[in-house]
Amino acid sequence: MAHRVLHFIADFFVYETAKSVVVKSWSVGIINRVVQLLIILYFICWVFMHEKGHQQRDTGIESAVMSKVKGLGKFNNRVMDVADYVVPSQGGSSFSVITSMVITANQTQGRCPETDPKFKCTTDDECMAKLGSNLGNGIITGTCLNNNNETTGWCEIEGWCPAEDDTVSGKPMKEVENFTIFVKNSIRFPMFNVTRGNFPSSLNQSYIQSCHYDSVDDPFCPIFKVGDILRHINQSFDSITDKVGPFSLLVWKCNLDYNVMYCNPNYFFTRLDAAFKNSAASKGYNFRFAKYYQSEDGTEHRTLHKAKAIRFEIIVSGNAGKFSTVPFLINLVAAFTSVGLATVFCDIILLNFHKGADEYKAKKFEEVPEFPDSANNRLYEGSQMSLKALEKRSNDSGTFSIGRQDPSNQ
Repeated sequence: MAHRVLHFIADFFVYETAKSVVVKSWSVGIINRVVQLLIILYFICWVFMHEKGHQQRDTGIESAVMSKVKGLGKFNNRVMDVADYVVPSQGGSSFSVITSMVITANQTQGRCPETDPKFKCTTDDECMAKLGSNLGNGIITGTCLNNNNETTGWCEIEGWCPAEDDTVSGKPMKEVENFTIFVKNSIRFPMFNVTRGNFPSSLNQSYIQSCHYDSVDDPFCPIFKVGDILRHINQSFDSITDKVGPFSLLVWKCNLDYNVMYCNPNYFFTRLDAAFKNSAASKGYNFRFAKYYQSEDGTEHRTLHKAKAIRFEIIVSGNAGKFSTVPFLINLVAAFTSVGLATVFCDIILLNFHKGADEYKAKKFEEVPEFPDSANNRLYEGSQMSLKALEKRSNDSGTFSIGRQDPSNQ
């Protein structure tokens, strides 16, 4: 028992090293160096330069957006200002610019004929079949109203009368193309405690009031012209007056290894409803709102507006990176380790496809059965003799060489 324990301790406190076999083959050598070079280039160009693998990254961006629209337009012989066509009026990251409206004035509670063609009728039974429908402008009463004894009438509704007729609509405000949108965005990367704005605080008021954003000539101007945004997404005003419309994307990608003044956003514009532009269902973007008032006799009235608009969404995303020892060392160790894949690849070639595969296997792998110490010594001596018999040479480092021979050593 004691002998086994001593034997275990002796086997435990040993140092093992791999046998090194030098294969002098031009083809395998070139493959080995090329694979190593490709691995090194991958880590330098992609991991460190492109993906910034040496940096710690903060993707939890904190953002606040304020917007303001300016411009005057004319719709149905009425001058429209910001209070008339911007909804909601608070100036947040999501807002709509109304381009046209269907206005139904002086509505009161009562009974009146429906105006939707789906509710045309000739008898009361046809209207009774539509009871409970929620597609009309009011509650269907089941009565068919025929004006002047006409053969075709309209189902009666109970609700706000007269009913809205949305087939009547004025021409959209062409001036919308010249409206401007002021965007003020402040962001913070909490990990690095870095706060930035989408335009320098040194810009004076006169400059902001006169500039228009241009990605080349004026990239820091926070004023965007609606017509320019439409041109960025290859759309005309006529094709998008009642659509969901574009959104502006502010992308912050900051390399904090440089001065923080270089941390600035990039603007991208796209169309929100691009996935449904060819859909026949629920085309465009519209919404309704009403303005209420009372007459002198106490009767409640309202003016109903069905608005067609361009909707804008300002979405902010981003990340920041700064040099950190931990990710740098992790990727550096991964790079050095990955260089060893070239050896694995070359071993596969040598063991399976090279003409000297059998000789390489004999040198690389040696099976040693369990013998007593004296037998192991004899095996070691026999191994040295067999190497001499094979007329192969070994240098002082224990490295075996297979392949081309140096004539001076023969």
